[in-house]
Amino acid sequence: MTIHRIRLLGDPILRTRCEPITKPRSTAVRVILDDMRETLRDWQSRFGSGRAIAAPQIGAPVRMVYVEMEKPWPLINPEIIDIGTEDFTVWDDCFSFPNLMVQVSRSYRIRVQFQDIKGDTHEVDLEGDRAELLQHEIDHLDGVLAVDRPHGLDPFCLREEWNRQHAAKGRYGEPEPRHAHYATPLTGLI
Repeated sequence: MTIHRIRLLGDPILRTRCEPITKPRSTAVRVILDDMRETLRDWQSRFGSGRAIAAPQIGAPVRMVYVEMEKPWPLINPEIIDIGTEDFTVWDDCFSFPNLMVQVSRSYRIRVQFQDIKGDTHEVDLEGDRAELLQHEIDHLDGVLAVDRPHGLDPFCLREEWNRQHAAKGRYGEPEPRHAHYATPLTGLI
C-alpha cells in the first residue's frame, strides 16, 4: 500500500475521462483501492476531514471511487443512472484544490449504479449530502471539477475566508454539527 500525493488543479490527469474497469476482481484493482484508502486515511489524519477520493486524484485514470464514512465503500465503474429534479446549493471543497471553496448546484436525489470488488452490480438511491458527494466524485471520473460548475453571484472563496464567513452555517447554508454528514448509515450499500 502506498500513500500517494494528491493530484492538484492543473495536473492533466484530473481532466482525463477515466477508463472503465473490466476486471473488478483483479489484483491491480485491489492495489489501487488499497492505495486510495491509505491516501484518504492519511489526509483524514492530517487534516481531520475527507469522506471520499477518486482514482485520478492519486494518478490512476480508472473509474473507481473510495468512500469512507461508517464503513469503507469502494465503487467500481459508478454511474449516475437517474437524477432528481430538485437541486440544492452547496459549498464544495476538494483535495485537488485545498485552499478554495466553490459554490455549486447539485441534484438532491440521484440513483447510482456501480460494481463492488466481486464484480456484482448494485444500484443505490442517495439524497442530500451523499448525493452531492457522489456527484462530485463521479465528476472526477469524467475529468470535471467543482471549479467547472460554479453557481451563484460570488461562487469562489478562499478556504480561509470561507471559514471566517460561512463555516458557522455549514456547507449547505444551515448550522450543522461538525460531522453531521456522517449521520445517515450506509446500511445496504456495502
